[in-house]
Amino acid sequence: MKIILTGAPGSGKGSQTPNLEKWFGISTISTGNMLRAQVAEGTPLGVQAKEIMARGGLVSDDIVIGMLADSIAEDRYKAGFILDGVPRTLGQAKMMTEKGVAIDKVIVFDVPDEVIQKRMSGRRVCEVDGSTYHVVTNPPQNGNKCDKCGAELIVREDDKPETVMARLKTYHEQTEPIIEYYKDKADVIIINGDQTIDEVAVELKEALGA
Repeated sequence: MKIILTGAPGSGKGSQTPNLEKWFGISTISTGNMLRAQVAEGTPLGVQAKEIMARGGLVSDDIVIGMLADSIAEDRYKAGFILDGVPRTLGQAKMMTEKGVAIDKVIVFDVPDEVIQKRMSGRRVCEVDGSTYHVVTNPPQNGNKCDKCGAELIVREDDKPETVMARLKTYHEQTEPIIEYYKDKADVIIINGDQTIDEVAVELKEALGA
């Protein structure tokens, strides 16, 4: 099973990857981890990426997608994989097709923008151990302090209202077009993400026949 997860930031994609990994016995490919691994291994694309990053530049789409194609060719991904965070643009999706990266399912977590804004504005994160809370759905037990280590919780820059609105705009303009692109290339499944994590998992499992 070769799966792309997509949806607006805060739509709950990351919460469902453990279920998908368990149901299908496949792994999630993180573009960040993939990039670091290829740099560490000194692959040709890794060498290129290292030089670009050393100059303070951004690694181009063609290098990222080239690395992705190389990673997917590894034996450990023969049974399938989950892509979360790539493709981010229509251009990346087309490059993947050109590289022969075939996809079986595109899972879209559909959540209204106003719900996303409420979710992300209520998120609190521990700077020390990375624990995540939500003022409504998962509040800390001791005021604004982490339950595990007692450190103060913060609102990440990514979760501030103006940043959330900008990220949603970017998603609608740059990432959402990949949904239409894959309609004749894969099975596109729309999941109602405006539910509890468990309810989303039930709908997802039924939709996939897992």
